[in-house]
Amino acid sequence: MTTTSTERTGPKIAIITGGSRGIGRDTVLRLAACGVNSIFTYNANQVEADKVRALVVEAGAKAIALQLSVENAATFDAFVMRVSEALDSWGEKRFDYLVNNAGTSSGSSFEAGTEAELDAQFAVHFKAPFLLTQKLLPLIRDGGRIVNISSGLARFAFPGRAIYGPMKAAVEALTRYMALELGPRRITVNVVAPGAVATDFSGGIVRDNPQVNKAVADHTALGRVGLPTDVGPVIVALLSDEFGWVNAQRIEVAGGIQI
Repeated sequence: MTTTSTERTGPKIAIITGGSRGIGRDTVLRLAACGVNSIFTYNANQVEADKVRALVVEAGAKAIALQLSVENAATFDAFVMRVSEALDSWGEKRFDYLVNNAGTSSGSSFEAGTEAELDAQFAVHFKAPFLLTQKLLPLIRDGGRIVNISSGLARFAFPGRAIYGPMKAAVEALTRYMALELGPRRITVNVVAPGAVATDFSGGIVRDNPQVNKAVADHTALGRVGLPTDVGPVIVALLSDEFGWVNAQRIEVAGGIQI
């Protein structure tokens, strides 16, 4: 990997994990509308990733989709090399924005939770943003932006989320430490905490189960569940120059759930 010039020669560049669906997809497309090129990851569904890439190109920006299973930290070094190669293909050496969005669901209670599920959730929701960000630090520009994704479940408790919620709370603590230690490089680090969002996450239960959908809406001040289009704009705003003085903050995007 060459590390000669760090001067920009083109548009700003974002890396978004889990960018082929849901909140990540909306973020990629909104960034494209702002003229930001993206390197985004997908876990298994290359067809959906290709659709997102086509929409980015249609919007006048560039995108490269890379496969990444965030639960497997052993693949991170190879992923960073692929990122470097992607940047080279655009005539760049550095990127500007990182969104640690990729995640998996857990529906276990405290009593029923297993060590295997605990380890799996730790690998995806804490170990991955920690180690992947760490390995990407040489490639992110000074003055860059990082947004981690948490959950409303880090603030309030809900049955069956005894593993998932605490893992997201750990991400929020990690965000503050990252902001402190990356401050000398003028890199801001914030965390966005969505409420229940109608996507295919957790088997699409919020989107597809009328009872769950209504229960969430009934406990939300604005009277409905969230959509990816509610969350993507907030992530993009935190990446922008206009929000450069916002740092180490938790922004809940949940319509006023459980208040």
